[in-house]
Amino acid sequence: MLVSALPIPFRNSCPILPLTCVEVDYQIGTTVLLEALSFTLSAGGPTVILGPNGAGKTLALKLCHGLINPTRGTLRWSDAAHDMPGRQAMVFQRPVMLRRSVAANIEYGLAVHKVPAPQRAERVKTMLELTGLVALAGRSARVLSSGEQQRLALARAWAMQPEVLFLDEPTANLDPAATSAVEELIIAIAATGTKVVLSTHDLQQARRFAAQILFLHRGRLLESSAADDFFKQPRSAAATAFLRGELWW
Repeated sequence: MLVSALPIPFRNSCPILPLTCVEVDYQIGTTVLLEALSFTLSAGGPTVILGPNGAGKTLALKLCHGLINPTRGTLRWSDAAHDMPGRQAMVFQRPVMLRRSVAANIEYGLAVHKVPAPQRAERVKTMLELTGLVALAGRSARVLSSGEQQRLALARAWAMQPEVLFLDEPTANLDPAATSAVEELIIAIAATGTKVVLSTHDLQQARRFAAQILFLHRGRLLESSAADDFFKQPRSAAATAFLRGELWW
């Protein structure tokens, strides 16, 4: 199987996990959007950041990925000295497609990170095959359907062979068939050893994916626990209400 043949760099040298988040706040002006977040992301099965709309899930992912800086507190990788961009990646709910072909979209990031041309060609070929995009390789990325664009965004990220992949509600705007295809890819990526950290408000998706749950509500982390424990016996009233379908914001 092609998935098992993909090498994962850095795995045996200086892994960047765990990522430790300690008392992190994020605010804009006087508005505190995230408050006192403390958790650890360790190697292993997927972590799902769960919560209703407006809970702060996307902001938490952006903080972890380094797109925004905390107002207070610290985020620390185990080896943060160098080369972080090549070792972790993020796919957004609405990914931006470069104005070029599907294959060229995948190749671009590899070229930016100075992957040698022969390796780039091989990785592009492999990613197209793994994501079911071979027939679309020469098509403009911007004319793809939403599901195809999300698969391409995953292919671009996966081609970098990241140790950690952050996914912001990757199936929120997709129909059931496209959702299933994207979820299959996420499972395959996790199977290679990449740590997947995924945000969602979809309980069933969280049940399918999660090894660890981080439950956010109104910018605060109310629970951090193994997924089985969270779904069987949540510790907070807000999480209990959310699991019952009684909490929307």
